Amino acid sequence: MLVLVAPGQGAQTPGFLTPWLDLPGAAERLAAWSDAIGLDLAHYGTQADADAIRDTAVAQPLLVAAGLLSAAALGDVTPGAVAGHSVGEITAAAFAGVLDDTAALTLVRKRGLAMAEAAAITRTGMSALLGGDPETTVAHLEKLGLTPANVNGAGQIVAAGTLEQLAALEADKPEGVRRVVALKVAGAFHTVHMAPAVEALAKAAEDLSPADPRVTYVSNRDGQAVGSGAEVVSRLVGQVANPVRWDLCMETFKELGATALIEVCPGGTLTGLAKRALPGVTTLALKTPDDLDAARELIAEHSAA
Repeated sequence: MLVLVAPGQGAQTPGFLTPWLDLPGAAERLAAWSDAIGLDLAHYGTQADADAIRDTAVAQPLLVAAGLLSAAALGDVTPGAVAGHSVGEITAAAFAGVLDDTAALTLVRKRGLAMAEAAAITRTGMSALLGGDPETTVAHLEKLGLTPANVNGAGQIVAAGTLEQLAALEADKPEGVRRVVALKVAGAFHTVHMAPAVEALAKAAEDLSPADPRVTYVSNRDGQAVGSGAEVVSRLVGQVANPVRWDLCMETFKELGATALIEVCPGGTLTGLAKRALPGVTTLALKTPDDLDAARELIAEHSAA
Protein backbone atom coordinates (compact mmCIF):
# COMPACT_ATOMS: atom_id res chain seq x y z
CA MET A 1 0.00 0.00 0.00
CA LEU A 2 1.35 3.39 -1.08
CA VAL A 3 1.14 6.47 1.13
CA LEU A 4 1.58 9.97 -0.34
CA VAL A 5 2.68 12.62 2.16
CA ALA A 6 3.40 16.36 2.11
CA PRO A 7 5.97 18.17 4.30
CA GLY A 8 5.39 21.17 6.53
CA GLN A 9 6.96 24.58 7.02
CA GLY A 10 10.74 24.67 7.22
CA ALA A 11 11.25 22.24 4.33
CA GLN A 12 11.61 25.08 1.79
CA THR A 13 15.04 26.23 0.55
CA PRO A 14 16.02 29.09 -1.82
CA GLY A 15 15.47 28.20 -5.48
CA PHE A 16 13.93 24.79 -4.80
CA LEU A 17 11.17 25.26 -7.39
CA THR A 18 13.51 26.22 -10.24
CA PRO A 19 13.89 22.79 -11.89
CA TRP A 20 10.19 21.98 -11.52
CA LEU A 21 9.18 24.95 -13.67
CA ASP A 22 10.90 23.37 -16.67
CA LEU A 23 8.24 20.63 -16.73
CA PRO A 24 5.44 21.01 -19.31
CA GLY A 25 2.64 23.22 -18.01
CA ALA A 26 4.20 23.81 -14.60
CA ALA A 27 5.04 27.50 -15.08
CA GLU A 28 1.55 28.21 -16.43
CA ARG A 29 -0.11 26.37 -13.54
CA LEU A 30 2.00 28.28 -11.00
CA ALA A 31 1.20 31.60 -12.70
CA ALA A 32 -2.54 30.88 -12.50
CA TRP A 33 -2.28 30.04 -8.81
CA SER A 34 -0.23 33.19 -8.20
CA ASP A 35 -2.94 35.31 -9.81
CA ALA A 36 -5.61 33.58 -7.75
CA ILE A 37 -3.97 34.28 -4.37
CA GLY A 38 -2.10 37.52 -5.11
CA LEU A 39 1.39 36.13 -4.47
CA ASP A 40 4.21 35.63 -7.00
CA LEU A 41 4.96 31.98 -6.27
CA ALA A 42 7.46 31.66 -9.11
CA HIS A 43 9.54 34.53 -7.74
CA TYR A 44 9.59 33.15 -4.21
CA GLY A 45 10.27 29.61 -5.39
CA THR A 46 13.14 30.50 -7.71
CA GLN A 47 14.72 33.87 -6.83
CA ALA A 48 13.92 34.85 -3.23
CA ASP A 49 16.46 34.37 -0.45
CA ALA A 50 16.11 32.28 2.72
CA ASP A 51 14.79 35.17 4.81
CA ALA A 52 12.06 35.99 2.30
CA ILE A 53 10.75 32.44 2.12
CA ARG A 54 10.92 31.99 5.89
CA ASP A 55 8.05 34.49 6.13
CA THR A 56 5.05 32.39 7.19
CA ALA A 57 2.72 34.18 4.78
CA VAL A 58 5.01 33.19 1.90
CA ALA A 59 6.33 29.80 3.01
CA GLN A 60 2.95 28.14 3.48
CA PRO A 61 1.41 28.76 0.03
CA LEU A 62 4.80 28.08 -1.54
CA LEU A 63 4.97 24.64 0.06
CA VAL A 64 1.43 23.71 -0.95
CA ALA A 65 2.08 24.84 -4.52
CA ALA A 66 5.29 22.80 -4.64
CA GLY A 67 3.49 19.72 -3.36
CA LEU A 68 0.71 20.04 -5.91
CA LEU A 69 3.12 20.65 -8.80
CA SER A 70 5.29 17.66 -7.97
CA ALA A 71 2.31 15.36 -7.39
CA ALA A 72 0.84 16.37 -10.76
CA ALA A 73 4.18 15.49 -12.40
CA LEU A 74 3.82 11.92 -11.13
CA GLY A 75 0.87 11.40 -13.48
CA ASP A 76 -2.20 9.36 -12.60
CA VAL A 77 -1.61 8.04 -9.09
CA THR A 78 -4.18 6.80 -6.56
CA PRO A 79 -2.43 6.21 -3.23
CA GLY A 80 -3.88 4.02 -0.52
CA ALA A 81 -3.64 6.91 1.96
CA VAL A 82 -2.56 10.55 2.13
CA ALA A 83 -1.36 12.76 4.96
CA GLY A 84 0.53 16.00 5.49
CA HIS A 85 2.59 17.47 8.28
CA SER A 86 1.12 20.73 9.58
CA VAL A 87 0.47 22.95 6.51
CA GLY A 88 1.07 19.83 4.41
CA GLU A 89 -2.39 18.70 5.55
CA ILE A 90 -3.87 21.23 3.11
CA THR A 91 -1.80 19.70 0.31
CA ALA A 92 -3.04 16.26 1.38
CA ALA A 93 -6.64 17.51 1.36
CA ALA A 94 -6.16 18.42 -2.31
CA PHE A 95 -4.62 14.99 -3.02
CA ALA A 96 -7.71 13.38 -1.50
CA GLY A 97 -10.10 15.54 -3.54
CA VAL A 98 -11.49 17.33 -0.48
CA LEU A 99 -10.41 20.68 -1.97
CA ASP A 100 -9.49 21.58 -5.53
CA ASP A 101 -6.06 23.11 -6.10
CA THR A 102 -7.25 26.74 -6.18
CA ALA A 103 -9.34 26.33 -3.04
CA ALA A 104 -6.39 24.73 -1.25
CA LEU A 105 -4.07 27.58 -2.20
CA THR A 106 -6.64 30.23 -1.31
CA LEU A 107 -7.09 28.64 2.12
CA VAL A 108 -3.36 28.30 2.77
CA ARG A 109 -2.74 31.91 1.74
CA LYS A 110 -5.25 33.04 4.37
CA ARG A 111 -3.75 30.58 6.87
CA GLY A 112 -0.24 31.92 6.34
CA LEU A 113 -1.32 35.55 6.72
CA ALA A 114 -3.33 34.79 9.86
CA MET A 115 -0.51 32.82 11.47
CA ALA A 116 2.06 35.49 10.60
CA GLU A 117 -0.18 38.09 12.26
CA ALA A 118 -0.60 35.91 15.35
CA ALA A 119 3.14 35.27 15.52
CA ALA A 120 3.81 39.02 15.54
CA ILE A 121 1.98 39.48 18.85
CA THR A 122 4.67 37.77 20.97
CA ARG A 123 8.26 36.81 20.14
CA THR A 124 8.01 33.03 19.86
CA GLY A 125 9.69 30.13 18.07
CA MET A 126 10.23 26.38 17.87
CA SER A 127 13.12 24.00 18.56
CA ALA A 128 13.56 20.33 17.68
CA LEU A 129 14.73 17.95 20.41
CA LEU A 130 16.60 14.88 19.24
CA GLY A 131 16.73 11.73 21.36
CA GLY A 132 15.38 11.08 24.83
CA ASP A 133 12.29 9.37 26.19
CA PRO A 134 9.06 11.01 24.90
CA GLU A 135 7.27 10.97 28.27
CA THR A 136 10.27 12.42 30.09
CA THR A 137 10.74 15.06 27.40
CA VAL A 138 7.09 16.15 27.36
CA ALA A 139 7.00 16.47 31.16
CA HIS A 140 10.19 18.58 31.09
CA LEU A 141 8.77 20.87 28.39
CA GLU A 142 5.58 21.42 30.33
CA LYS A 143 7.64 22.29 33.42
CA LEU A 144 9.32 25.05 31.37
CA GLY A 145 5.98 26.30 30.04
CA LEU A 146 6.67 24.97 26.54
CA THR A 147 4.30 23.02 24.30
CA PRO A 148 5.27 19.74 22.56
CA ALA A 149 3.93 21.20 19.30
CA ASN A 150 5.10 18.39 17.00
CA VAL A 151 5.40 14.85 18.31
CA ASN A 152 7.08 13.42 15.24
CA GLY A 153 8.11 9.95 16.37
CA ALA A 154 11.51 8.44 15.58
CA GLY A 155 12.98 10.19 18.63
CA GLN A 156 11.97 13.74 17.63
CA ILE A 157 9.75 16.22 19.46
CA VAL A 158 9.46 19.91 18.58
CA ALA A 159 8.98 22.37 21.43
CA ALA A 160 7.28 25.72 20.95
CA GLY A 161 6.90 28.80 23.10
CA THR A 162 8.39 32.20 23.81
CA LEU A 163 12.02 32.90 22.98
CA GLU A 164 12.75 33.17 26.70
CA GLN A 165 11.27 29.71 27.32
CA LEU A 166 13.29 28.26 24.44
CA ALA A 167 16.47 29.83 25.84
CA ALA A 168 15.72 28.14 29.16
CA LEU A 169 15.38 24.85 27.28
CA GLU A 170 18.80 25.31 25.70
CA ALA A 171 20.27 25.71 29.18
CA ASP A 172 18.28 22.86 30.70
CA LYS A 173 17.73 20.01 28.24
CA PRO A 174 15.53 17.04 29.18
CA GLU A 175 17.37 13.93 30.30
CA GLY A 176 18.55 11.86 27.32
CA VAL A 177 18.09 14.59 24.71
CA ARG A 178 21.22 14.83 22.57
CA ARG A 179 20.58 18.11 20.79
CA VAL A 180 18.22 21.07 20.72
CA VAL A 181 18.00 22.64 17.26
CA ALA A 182 16.28 26.00 16.67
CA LEU A 183 13.96 25.79 13.66
CA LYS A 184 13.71 28.37 10.90
CA VAL A 185 10.10 29.30 11.55
CA ALA A 186 8.59 32.60 12.62
CA GLY A 187 6.45 31.60 15.57
CA ALA A 188 5.16 29.03 18.03
CA PHE A 189 2.89 27.16 15.66
CA HIS A 190 0.41 24.58 16.97
CA THR A 191 0.17 26.27 20.37
CA VAL A 192 -2.17 28.70 22.15
CA HIS A 193 -0.12 31.52 20.61
CA MET A 194 -1.93 30.75 17.33
CA ALA A 195 -5.46 31.10 18.76
CA PRO A 196 -6.15 34.34 16.82
CA ALA A 197 -5.36 32.50 13.58
CA VAL A 198 -7.99 29.85 14.34
CA GLU A 199 -10.71 32.50 14.27
CA ALA A 200 -9.48 33.90 10.95
CA LEU A 201 -9.22 30.45 9.40
CA ALA A 202 -12.69 29.45 10.58
CA LYS A 203 -14.10 32.48 8.78
CA ALA A 204 -12.14 31.61 5.62
CA ALA A 205 -13.42 28.03 5.74
CA GLU A 206 -17.01 29.24 5.49
CA ASP A 207 -16.42 29.88 1.77
CA LEU A 208 -15.32 26.28 1.07
CA SER A 209 -17.42 23.45 -0.39
CA PRO A 210 -15.40 20.38 0.62
CA ALA A 211 -15.99 16.94 -0.88
CA ASP A 212 -15.51 13.72 1.04
CA PRO A 213 -12.02 12.20 0.63
CA ARG A 214 -11.62 9.83 -2.34
CA VAL A 215 -8.79 8.01 -0.56
CA THR A 216 -7.94 7.46 3.11
CA TYR A 217 -7.07 10.81 4.70
CA VAL A 218 -5.01 10.50 7.88
CA SER A 219 -5.29 13.45 10.29
CA ASN A 220 -2.48 15.09 12.27
CA ARG A 221 -4.71 15.59 15.27
CA ASP A 222 -4.86 11.96 16.34
CA GLY A 223 -3.58 9.83 13.46
CA GLN A 224 -7.14 8.76 12.62
CA ALA A 225 -8.61 8.36 9.15
CA VAL A 226 -11.29 11.00 8.44
CA GLY A 227 -14.06 10.16 5.99
CA SER A 228 -15.96 13.46 5.89
CA GLY A 229 -14.81 16.47 3.90
CA ALA A 230 -16.47 18.82 6.39
CA GLU A 231 -14.58 17.14 9.24
CA VAL A 232 -11.29 17.42 7.33
CA VAL A 233 -11.81 21.18 6.98
CA SER A 234 -12.82 21.51 10.64
CA ARG A 235 -9.58 19.80 11.63
CA LEU A 236 -7.56 22.02 9.27
CA VAL A 237 -8.95 25.04 11.08
CA GLY A 238 -8.23 23.75 14.58
CA GLN A 239 -4.81 22.26 13.90
CA VAL A 240 -3.01 25.62 13.73
CA ALA A 241 -3.33 25.84 17.55
CA ASN A 242 -3.14 22.11 18.34
CA PRO A 243 -0.10 19.80 18.42
CA VAL A 244 0.83 17.73 15.36
CA ARG A 245 0.88 14.01 16.16
CA TRP A 246 2.91 12.69 13.23
CA ASP A 247 3.93 9.74 15.39
CA LEU A 248 0.29 8.61 15.44
CA CYS A 249 -0.02 9.15 11.68
CA MET A 250 2.90 6.78 11.13
CA GLU A 251 1.29 4.24 13.46
CA THR A 252 -1.81 4.40 11.28
CA PHE A 253 0.27 3.91 8.11
CA LYS A 254 1.64 0.77 9.72
CA GLU A 255 -1.84 -0.47 10.66
CA LEU A 256 -3.09 0.18 7.13
CA GLY A 257 -0.31 -2.03 5.77
CA ALA A 258 1.84 0.65 4.15
CA THR A 259 4.72 -0.76 2.11
CA ALA A 260 5.88 2.44 0.35
CA LEU A 261 5.84 6.16 1.12
CA ILE A 262 6.45 9.01 -1.33
CA GLU A 263 7.01 12.53 0.00
CA VAL A 264 6.23 15.32 -2.45
CA CYS A 265 8.48 18.33 -3.04
CA PRO A 266 10.38 19.56 -1.08
CA GLY A 267 10.75 16.02 0.21
CA GLY A 268 13.20 14.70 2.77
CA THR A 269 11.91 15.46 6.27
CA LEU A 270 9.07 12.94 6.43
CA THR A 271 10.94 10.22 4.57
CA GLY A 272 13.72 10.62 7.14
CA LEU A 273 11.27 10.03 9.98
CA ALA A 274 9.70 7.07 8.16
CA LYS A 275 13.07 5.38 7.61
CA ARG A 276 13.53 5.27 11.38
CA ALA A 277 9.96 4.60 12.47
CA LEU A 278 8.67 2.36 9.65
CA PRO A 279 11.32 -0.28 8.96
CA GLY A 280 10.59 -2.28 5.83
CA VAL A 281 8.63 0.54 4.18
CA THR A 282 10.24 1.79 0.95
CA THR A 283 10.59 5.58 1.04
CA LEU A 284 11.21 8.11 -1.72
CA ALA A 285 11.50 11.91 -1.50
CA LEU A 286 10.70 14.12 -4.49
CA LYS A 287 13.47 16.69 -4.25
CA THR A 288 13.91 17.47 -7.97
CA PRO A 289 12.34 16.20 -11.20
CA ASP A 290 15.25 13.76 -11.39
CA ASP A 291 13.40 11.72 -8.74
CA LEU A 292 10.24 11.32 -10.83
CA ASP A 293 11.25 8.20 -12.77
CA ALA A 294 12.04 6.28 -9.58
CA ALA A 295 8.77 7.46 -8.04
CA ARG A 296 6.78 6.35 -11.09
CA GLU A 297 8.44 2.93 -10.94
CA LEU A 298 7.48 2.63 -7.29
CA ILE A 299 3.90 3.64 -8.09
CA ALA A 300 3.74 1.11 -10.93
CA GLU A 301 4.94 -1.67 -8.65
CA HIS A 302 2.18 -0.90 -6.16
CA SER A 303 -0.45 -0.52 -8.85
CA ALA A 304 0.48 -3.97 -10.17
CA ALA A 305 0.37 -5.42 -6.66
